[in-house]
Amino acid sequence: MPHYHTLGNIPHKRHTQFRKPDGSLYAEQLFSTEGFSNDYSILYHTYAPTLIVKCDDPIDVSPVIAEEKMLKHRSLEGFNVKPAADYLNSRTAVLVNDDCHIILASPQQSMKDYFYKNADADEVIFVHEGSGVVKTCYGELLFSYGDYIVLPRGTIYQIHFNDENNRLFIVESFHPIHYPKRYMSRFGQLMEHSPFCERDIRGPENLKTHDEKGDFIIKTKKQGLLYGIHYGTHPFDVVGWDGCCYPYIFSIHDFEPITGRVHQPPPVHQTFETDAFVICSFVPRLYDYHPLSVPAPYNHSNIDSDELLYYVDGEFMSRKHVTRGMITLHPAGIPHGPHPGAVEKSIGAKETKELAVMVDTFRPLKLTKEGLAIENNGYVMSWAE
Repeated sequence: MPHYHTLGNIPHKRHTQFRKPDGSLYAEQLFSTEGFSNDYSILYHTYAPTLIVKCDDPIDVSPVIAEEKMLKHRSLEGFNVKPAADYLNSRTAVLVNDDCHIILASPQQSMKDYFYKNADADEVIFVHEGSGVVKTCYGELLFSYGDYIVLPRGTIYQIHFNDENNRLFIVESFHPIHYPKRYMSRFGQLMEHSPFCERDIRGPENLKTHDEKGDFIIKTKKQGLLYGIHYGTHPFDVVGWDGCCYPYIFSIHDFEPITGRVHQPPPVHQTFETDAFVICSFVPRLYDYHPLSVPAPYNHSNIDSDELLYYVDGEFMSRKHVTRGMITLHPAGIPHGPHPGAVEKSIGAKETKELAVMVDTFRPLKLTKEGLAIENNGYVMSWAE
């Protein structure tokens, strides 16, 4: 959860009369992703957010599974996903399960003729290349390289890119996304031992109220279908809002690494969590400083989670032939560790410049048809001497 935030004009008390200059009422909307049981925000619309005027026939956008069950290490060349002009058409699911979808995208054009809402899943959009602004009814979020854009499910948004060179790593989560519980006080503040704090969280800014009537299409995804729902008023007609459920940005460059005398386990890199998977950030950091330390990660059993690593930039001491945008998947059930020679090579090294995003899922991931098309064949044999 982000901390409390407010923008624009709101009444003194919630659920009370809040009138426009002409005397009519603003339309109050409670927005939350867990019913009435957790964080929420309250928004005040110029018009009721319910004015549907037309519905298009839905389009099936469900991922096509190529391999449902697998027990071998895989590697995908993420930058081999071809760019596409349209943002939604560019989104390519490569690994999926019932808890999350791992998506790669390389959109070339801004979303100008429609808005988008994921009615099923929270979204974490990691910006590998590109910059621009995410426009929402909460305000605007400026983004650039290294940003995690966190969008609660149901958020209506429109992305405007600064140019056509964009690469995105997207995690769709069918569970609410939170900060790790161990980082937070019982009252919700990020604690001193957390690798980031509230100052690092960038909330929406520059709230603009669009008092417009017309035909506004919100492409809405629900249960694998994409619906074109037309509204009679602009979705960004909010005059003010407050609360703790809203889109925000956290930069991977603001993650402060936790180091020690000996090699630290992956949980020290954790950035977000759900009930079904975690997201971690590997950032430039000093290596272990015990005189006999081994900087390379030790082999581990990987028996109860799939480990996915998305390589962003820098040198990766434990892996051979790493490319930008590469994804490696080490499934639960077989151990994995550094490639041959990496352990000895790491001894004496003082720091790493690596930058990567890791997703550990507690249920197995499935490889899609699009993921299979960009696979590095033979990766499973890369540990052979």
